[in-house]
Amino acid sequence: MKKFLGTINDLFARVFKKISVYWTKVSDFYLVKVTPIFDKIKYALTHNFIIRKKGLKLIIFSFIKIKITRKKREGFYGYLFVSLWIIGFLIFTLYPMFYSFYLSLHEAYFNLEQGITMTYVGIANYLSIFRSQTLLPLFGTYIGKMIISVPLVVVFSIMIAVLINNPIKLKGLWRTIFFLPVVIATGPVINELANQDATSLPALQDSAVLNYISENLGSWIANPLEALLTSMLLILWYAGIPILIFLAGLQKIDTSIYEAASIDGASPWDRFWKITLPSISPLISVSIIYIVVSMSLFVEPDGILAIARNHMIGGTPTNSFLNGYGYAAAIAWIYFLLMVVIMSIFVGVLSARRRER
Repeated sequence: MKKFLGTINDLFARVFKKISVYWTKVSDFYLVKVTPIFDKIKYALTHNFIIRKKGLKLIIFSFIKIKITRKKREGFYGYLFVSLWIIGFLIFTLYPMFYSFYLSLHEAYFNLEQGITMTYVGIANYLSIFRSQTLLPLFGTYIGKMIISVPLVVVFSIMIAVLINNPIKLKGLWRTIFFLPVVIATGPVINELANQDATSLPALQDSAVLNYISENLGSWIANPLEALLTSMLLILWYAGIPILIFLAGLQKIDTSIYEAASIDGASPWDRFWKITLPSISPLISVSIIYIVVSMSLFVEPDGILAIARNHMIGGTPTNSFLNGYGYAAAIAWIYFLLMVVIMSIFVGVLSARRRER
């Protein structure tokens, strides 16, 4: 046994010796051959007719002098890390946005031989949309639905986050349950559930509430309320990420503040309004932006967005165009501006209240 162990030790010793020899050769090759090449490249990049480095100064074209500091160096490395995202944003988001606005000012159609043919019409597409008897009610319904549903989702998210933040058992399980709809609510899944009428409450649909609303209220109020009540479950599904956002904010609040307030005689209701809500108020703006964008993309697939898509490629078997790309781009831009206006109203109201405090 001792002889066998000695043989194994000798074998490992020879292997490690050979590895160390090869490692030494590789290190010597890197220091002798590779390092001088990298040094020459580094010197050429910092000492040429465009960029020259002199001490702690970077000279560009002999007349632009930039002092190199630690803060600027860290900022440069930070921008270097996010440069890929910035390039992707410029190419795949910003350029298509400006190009769609450019299309909205033209009468644009696609031709297999010539590609997209455009004729400048100015704001004629926007005027046609505002004269439309089909799109204006849809825009009004969308605005009413957002104004009603966004506060509902925010309040529901805050309530659930406060409940989960309490010292209860299986806290991670409850977080998973409320976040699960966000995982499964993808485009095809949510469309299939909506087609099967699985996103509504049957008790509300069978009751006389919807008939009472439609008969006694105007269409601008009745249509958003009916859409809200018939898709109540669908709207509450979008509370998953806001719940996590508020829960993260609640866990950052120092518990000693609540203890001091309890000693001073503050009730749970007072602690919520005086400590909890002001502490998470900045997160409400972030949640509102997420809710408006996500609901605008998934709640309206068969409404405004479907009309824009049909005007772009047509709905007939021959794919004949209706009003073309320009008209569809104008619809999309009005829809986008409505989203921005709704977000600005909610965020502006919250900011004003914070300034008052």
